Amino acid sequence: MEAKEPKPLTQEQLREKVVDVLHTVFDPEIPVDIYELGLIYTIDIFPINNVMIEMTLTSPMCPVAETLPQEVKDKIADLPEVNDVQVEVVFDPPWDQEMMSEAAKLELGFM
Repeated sequence: MEAKEPKPLTQEQLREKVVDVLHTVFDPEIPVDIYELGLIYTIDIFPINNVMIEMTLTSPMCPVAETLPQEVKDKIADLPEVNDVQVEVVFDPPWDQEMMSEAAKLELGFM
């Protein structure tokens, strides 16, 4: 019996996998993942499974400014369905605590 090739993922299914990966990336100073912190502004999935992430940091002087975006890129690139990943760090709009999810606010004692 021949092994079946897996069905290709839809863009929405791939986006969900990318979000799952983002839940595994943490700012080392804050015990909440970067997705729940609101550091991810956009996730674009293009038809050839290229992924474009627009993210920010808690501040431009963040100690992980060099390593955090690279960690995001590396972890998403590890998904077998992903063809290419680009991560762009932006500071407009500036991040503030209102961008956090309710779960993150609860975890950090802001609610």
